[in-house]
Amino acid sequence: MKELFPHSATTGEITVRVSVSFLAEQSEPAKGRWFWAYHIRIENGGGRPVKLVSREWIISDGRGGRNEVRGEGVVGEQPVLEPGGSFDYVSGCPLGTPTGWMEGRYFMVGADGSRFAVDIPRFPLIAPAVAS
Repeated sequence: MKELFPHSATTGEITVRVSVSFLAEQSEPAKGRWFWAYHIRIENGGGRPVKLVSREWIISDGRGGRNEVRGEGVVGEQPVLEPGGSFDYVSGCPLGTPTGWMEGRYFMVGADGSRFAVDIPRFPLIAPAVAS
């Protein structure tokens, strides 16, 4: 699993795994636009169902500019992760620099109504060097 998802963080019984890919076909370096896709897998290693209700991202570009993004659910869903289950989704991130990073938190609700935050590991956004 480490090869497919090189970045991971475990908070309590929830593990968040991330892989990231630079999308050259959607990037326009001459116009100051670089684009990445990231694949997230959220795994419930616990014995109770949990629901992902919202997210909070910090996105930083190569100049140190930071953007915070908050919203309900992920990709239009508020998935319930059953015990031993997982949820995967893919999303994207544009930047105005060829490097940066992302990290954040998911906010979950347990079957008993308890609320808790789960860390999303920091992962780099690095465009490959362009051969000249």
